Amino acid sequence: MLKRSPHAPTPATAQTSLAKQLTHALLLTTAAVWAVCIVGVAWFIYAKTNENFDYELMESAHRLLDVAVHQYDAHPLTGTPIIAQDPLINDLPLIYQVLDAQGNVVLRSRAAPVQPFNAPLQTGFADLGPWRIYTVEHPYRPLFLQLADPLEERWTVLINALLTLVLVMVAVLVALGLLLRVVAARKLSVLQRLQRQISLRSGTDLRPVQTAGMPQELRSVAEDVNRMLQRLSDALDVERTLAANAAHELRTPLATATLHLQAALDGQLERSDIQAALAGLKNLAHRTEKLLQLSRAEAVSSVGLHAVSLLELATAVAGEFWISENAQQRLDVLETNAPAATEHASAVALADPDALAIALRNLIENALRYSDNAKVEVLVQAPATVIVRDHGPGVSPELLSTLQTRHVRQAHDRAGYGLGMSITSSIVRGLRGQLRLSSPPAGLHHGFEARMELIPAIMDPLGGAHVTPQENAAPSLR
Repeated sequence: MLKRSPHAPTPATAQTSLAKQLTHALLLTTAAVWAVCIVGVAWFIYAKTNENFDYELMESAHRLLDVAVHQYDAHPLTGTPIIAQDPLINDLPLIYQVLDAQGNVVLRSRAAPVQPFNAPLQTGFADLGPWRIYTVEHPYRPLFLQLADPLEERWTVLINALLTLVLVMVAVLVALGLLLRVVAARKLSVLQRLQRQISLRSGTDLRPVQTAGMPQELRSVAEDVNRMLQRLSDALDVERTLAANAAHELRTPLATATLHLQAALDGQLERSDIQAALAGLKNLAHRTEKLLQLSRAEAVSSVGLHAVSLLELATAVAGEFWISENAQQRLDVLETNAPAATEHASAVALADPDALAIALRNLIENALRYSDNAKVEVLVQAPATVIVRDHGPGVSPELLSTLQTRHVRQAHDRAGYGLGMSITSSIVRGLRGQLRLSSPPAGLHHGFEARMELIPAIMDPLGGAHVTPQENAAPSLR
């Protein structure tokens, strides 16, 4: 006989449903609150019961005083307590005593004890054992009437009231439990629908789950799931794109290098063939670097970004080109203020610093390559704009409209693979910014300008840290 391991998953049928857990929790909470309310009601009932009984006891004592004294006066003194006659209209026996100033019982009801109650001879209430006694003094004579009421009657009233409340509570809790289970199961059916939608998703079906009709809490969960599915879809797209671009970009340089190396091996190892093969390998290395940059660009998302000083980033990227003497003479980094920017405002963007550096590096590389040795400027502008501008010949309007398309080269007679501008465009789009191209730039007769307008970061006035504006905290729009 097979036995299930104690560490094996619990069957779904044996698991407690969320509707049942919710019902139990609500019932226990309701019962606890009701129990507290019953304690309060019991205290209130007991206080009101004592108040009513005391009022009736006091009123009865005052009314009975004249009757008892009249009976006392109508009987001759014999030295023993007089037994008063029971009232004709009262079936319940009255328990009272009439005492003189010395505390001797001179008259008592038939149900009263012979010995005095031993309560103080002054107007007021006193509790003696099972009795609640009220004493009233005759206004003109040294006589006192003490009327007793059994405390058991008061407790009986309280217990009956509590039993009634408890029975009502049990009946209501049973009905409430049945009702809550039905309501909870009905309201949680939307959770089951969400679970079914998620269970149907696979590596080939990454469509977002439907959030229509869901409450706010489940809508948030569904939106998080959709974001996760979108990230998975983006990752798969990056993988497919990288494979497609690798097949497109690497085929020609690989074939060229292979051809020249094979020619060198088959022939006399001409230097020109070796140089051509080396150029082909450099070409292959450059294209491989661009493909890796493209893969990085496709994976950029506006989730988990940081505040980046654009001037520091531009200076660091330009420093990579200043190693070349030609770039030192042609490339400048400047900080300018936009017309609407406040004085002394610094350009700080919400971005991925590595991805943004790749985008800026491609723009500077293209400007230095295609501007015919003209001046190139990197302008940093508040609140979050970086402009790469060259004073070269520029491009035609027809070519300008296609520059952000993958595999489109600016010039066919120069080294260029059509990926640099596409990489920059993908990165800026992933950062929820805008890339604007113009040729010639505004106010100039020739040249080319690439403007990256990014999301500005703002300063937290309390901690001094950069925080994301609420409207920009959403995931990237693809």
